[in-house]
Amino acid sequence: MAKGGQRGAVTRFAPSPSGFLHLGHAYSALFAQATAGENGRFLLRMENIDPGRCRPEYEAAIREDLEWLGLGWEAGVRRQSDHMDDYARALEILHGTGLLYPCFCTRAAIRAEIERSGAAPHGPDGPVYPGICRELPRAETRDRIAAGEAHGLRLDMARAKAAAGPLVWHDRERGRAEARPELFGDVVLARKDTPTGYHLAVTVDDHLQGITVVTRGEDLLPATHVHRLLQALLGLDTPEYRHHRLLTDDAGQRLAKRHDSLSLRSLRERGLTAREVRAMAGFGEA
Repeated sequence: MAKGGQRGAVTRFAPSPSGFLHLGHAYSALFAQATAGENGRFLLRMENIDPGRCRPEYEAAIREDLEWLGLGWEAGVRRQSDHMDDYARALEILHGTGLLYPCFCTRAAIRAEIERSGAAPHGPDGPVYPGICRELPRAETRDRIAAGEAHGLRLDMARAKAAAGPLVWHDRERGRAEARPELFGDVVLARKDTPTGYHLAVTVDDHLQGITVVTRGEDLLPATHVHRLLQALLGLDTPEYRHHRLLTDDAGQRLAKRHDSLSLRSLRERGLTAREVRAMAGFGEA
């Protein structure tokens, strides 16, 4: 286990306050802090754009668990729900370049179209959207939006990729990587009831917070293809990346919030010390 990273890096730990932290979160937070180095900056961000799942009590529990674990972060925790104007401005830029279009499709409609066509390319998130709404007449989309019909805003991937040109990023573990956002198809960047989605929010946040090294689990490595494209389209800084391994349970399954037995709260209640939990995560000696 590497104990540190390049000095002077700015990193962040960005949990979603939709449950209690588990041992995998501890690993990710400690990994980010270690990557920042002795003279770097370690920030905390709450990715709470989903009001149906994110709760204030979980935010409080996250802070409490991280403090117990011995982690300190700079003052001024960024809460995504407080910064919707930042994401709206980014969407306005993309609107202005003609790269967004409204999509009125339900999951059932998309599934039916894929079944009807008999085949659909698969991306990192599953079947790629077949483009049902991509060429709808503007008058029709305007009328449907005015009528209050639920919709999302999709990025026209072919046009976006052509506008950005070839793109690369650097991963500290894997080296130079070529961006291939087309693997995802026309991703949804926002919805009528949720003004921003994950891809747009984290890309804007990392720029505004001055993050120089994005640390996160290797399960999010594919998302970097989309984030690198958004950086180019919006004129944002491109950080380095460092994707870490995922902790698993005894059955080899990736740890998730449903693993109550390995939540930091549960481990504390069982009498484990912060030092012991850090060692379980691979940082320090028990």
